[in-house]
Amino acid sequence: MRYDKEFKQQALLLSDEIGVKKAAEQLGVAYNTLAEWRKMRKRYGDQAFSGSGHKALPKDLKDRRIMELEKELRETQRANEILKEALGFFASSRKK
Repeated sequence: MRYDKEFKQQALLLSDEIGVKKAAEQLGVAYNTLAEWRKMRKRYGDQAFSGSGHKALPKDLKDRRIMELEKELRETQRANEILKEALGFFASSRKK
């Protein structure tokens, strides 16, 4: 189930007042979901839950750099997979 930004913010306020477990039970939201929202709020501050599928940018410059490096690593790993497949293709065609 998807929840809008307003619901998440109100759920977080409630969890601040009465605790995560009670708020989750009262709202019918999984405990882990509410706990994750709290982590996101702590990490991203006001930019958490930006909506429209856009990832919020971390408020800390170091966290932002980590995200950039993780993205670069994924791209590099994918490029390496493509090169390995190409190498295997050309090596098998040379053996014939």
